[in-house]
Amino acid sequence: MEMLNPHCGIVRDGRGVVRLAVCNAGSLNILSSAVTDGVREGFENLVSDRSVRAIILTGQGEKSMIGGADIREMAKLDQKSAEAFITRLRDLCETIRRFPAPVIARLPGWCLGGGLEVAAACDVRIAADDAKFGMPEVKVGIPSVIHAALLPRLIGMGRARWLVMTAENIDASTALAWGLVDHVAPSGGLDDAVEHTVKALLECGPEALRIQKQLCRHWEELPLAESVNLSVGEFGKSFLTGEPQRMMGGFLNRKR
Repeated sequence: MEMLNPHCGIVRDGRGVVRLAVCNAGSLNILSSAVTDGVREGFENLVSDRSVRAIILTGQGEKSMIGGADIREMAKLDQKSAEAFITRLRDLCETIRRFPAPVIARLPGWCLGGGLEVAAACDVRIAADDAKFGMPEVKVGIPSVIHAALLPRLIGMGRARWLVMTAENIDASTALAWGLVDHVAPSGGLDDAVEHTVKALLECGPEALRIQKQLCRHWEELPLAESVNLSVGEFGKSFLTGEPQRMMGGFLNRKR
């Protein structure tokens, strides 16, 4: 593993797939300010690397990708330092959300609070069959904020409200039924399930995927008519990449 900083390591393969790990953050990969900054810096280090086709975000070990934010650090905060702490986490989530290539969240074990906000900012969420999800902030006297705002878009306002107001956890099968995760792997099959998605992404045009991810982000933010009209220009721009000509030509040649 190549360590980009003390809290972020990467493994690249020959296909342009990068496995980016949260490192040296305890057994549950907890987000302190230092860890949050380290992981964000890891993503920023890769953002201009156009050879990156996909990122798999993972933790060290199988207890979690990110278990949550650091309660020990948060217990010492005041209003000003609390805003600085949560701004760091917001910036990490937004860096992932705006990363040009697809980001897959690999989700074993616990995914709580800040960990679930990071997962929600990823493009694809693949969970182990024993994974658990929750937003426990109100149980420790704080609201769920920042990219918890993505939850109503994923699972609907009613279920999002239930998660952030009851602080109850849900299991992987419930998360799948709700649309919080995209796939639940059978026991021992998490990496195989992640690889299946990686292969699907690699069959797509890399430039087309970058445009598609950007459009998905616009669809989250913009009114419908604006989203529709914006996409016309993006469709046209895709023909400047050469991918449609190459990939459509290959498709037509296979059909002959």
